Amino acid sequence: MSTFQAPRGTYDLIPPDSAAYLAVRDAISGPLKRSGYGYVETPGFENVELFARGVGESTDIVTKEMYTLTTKGGDQLALRPEGTASVLRAALEANLHKAGNLPVKLWYSGSYYRYERPQKGRYRHFSQVGAEAIGAEDPALDAELIVLAHDAYRSLGLRNFRILLNSLGDATCRPAYRAALQDFLRGLELDEDTRRRIEINPLRVLDDKREAVQKQLVGAPLLGDHLCEECKQYHEQVRELLTAEGVGFEDDPKLVRGLDYYTRTTFEFVHDGLGSQSAVGGGGRYDGLSEMIGGPALPSVGWALGVDRTVLALEAEGIELDLPAATSVFAVPLGEEARKVLFGAVTGLRRAGVATDFAYGGKGVKAAMKAANRSGARLAVIAGERDLAEGVVQLKDLGSGEQTAVPLDGLVEAVRARLG
Repeated sequence: MSTFQAPRGTYDLIPPDSAAYLAVRDAISGPLKRSGYGYVETPGFENVELFARGVGESTDIVTKEMYTLTTKGGDQLALRPEGTASVLRAALEANLHKAGNLPVKLWYSGSYYRYERPQKGRYRHFSQVGAEAIGAEDPALDAELIVLAHDAYRSLGLRNFRILLNSLGDATCRPAYRAALQDFLRGLELDEDTRRRIEINPLRVLDDKREAVQKQLVGAPLLGDHLCEECKQYHEQVRELLTAEGVGFEDDPKLVRGLDYYTRTTFEFVHDGLGSQSAVGGGGRYDGLSEMIGGPALPSVGWALGVDRTVLALEAEGIELDLPAATSVFAVPLGEEARKVLFGAVTGLRRAGVATDFAYGGKGVKAAMKAANRSGARLAVIAGERDLAEGVVQLKDLGSGEQTAVPLDGLVEAVRARLG
C-alpha cells in the first residue's frame, strides 16, 4: 500500500478501464477531425482574470469552484475549470483569426478542475473533449457542432441520450427579458446569495437545481417569448437544419447552462441513466466572449463533452466497446539464446503493427505461459535451442492449444494469417 492516495474527488485512469476512456476520446474527436477541426492544447492553468471575465464573476465556477494559486512572482493563476476561454485566448494570442479563413475550427482534449462536493459523475478532476468554431455567425455552424456530437455518441452505440435546445437571445432582446425576469424573481422567497445573483445575472437563477427554488420558478417569464425577430429566425434555422439531418431534440425554454458567455443557441446532452448528474455535455454560441477577454468581435460557438460521464452512460446502457486487444501475441523464450532471438522477433512483429509482449524477468516456462494467458493474447510464440537450430519457432493458439512450427523468417506472415 502506498503512503499516498489520489486527492479526494479525483481518480486514476489505469488499465484495463483506461482503454474505454481512450476509445471515447477517439470516438468524439473522430467526426471533428473529418470536419476541418485542428487540435489545440492549452496550459493546465491560466490567469484568474481570464475565467472571471469570460465564465462570469457571478457563476459558481468562479465564486466557489476554481482552484486558485499565487506564484512566487505574485501572479494570480487558476487551474482551468473549463476549456472555451483558454482555447479562445490561445487563438487570439496566435492571431489565428487573422489568417483569412474563418471560422477557425479547433478541438481539444484534457483535464479540468473544479472544487465540488464529490459524487458519482461529478469530480474535482474530470476529462473533456471540446470543439470551438471561432469567427463566424451562421446557424449551420451551430447545427454542425450539434450533429457532430450526436454522431459521435451514436458511433459509440449510445441511444438513450436527449438533446435539449434553447435560445438565449442577444444584446438586442435579452435586456428586456432580463428586466422582466428580475421583477419576477424579486418577489420570491430566496436566500441572500441568490438575491445577489438576481441583480448580477438573473438567468443563472433559472439554472438553480435546488427543488425549493425550482418550485418557485413556475410561471417565470420565458426568454423565448421575448426574442427579437432576428434571434427567432436564427433559432428556427438551427432547428430546421437539425431536423433535416434526423437529429432529434427537445425545446427547453428554461435551459440556460452555467456560464455567462452564452448567447443565442444553447444546448445540452443529457442521459437519463445517470441520475441527478444527467448532463453528459453541452455548449452553445458565445458571440461576445472575445470582446470580454480583450479581443475583437468574433462570433463563435462550441461544446464540451464529458469523457467520464460518457463512460458512465455506456455502462448505464450496458454497452461494451469493441476494444482492440492490448496484446495479440506473447513471446516465450526457452533459454538465453532464445531470449535474444525472440526479442528481435517481437520487435519485428511490433514494427509490422502487431501488438506483441514478451516474457520478461527470466521466468520459467510454466510462469511464462501463465503470463501469456493472463495477457489476453491469442497466440504465443515459443522457441528453444532445438527450434532455433531448425530455424523455426512454435506458434501456439492459446485458446485451442493447437501448436505448429513456423519458419522464423516467416513469423510475421504466419501471425497475420492466424490473427486475420
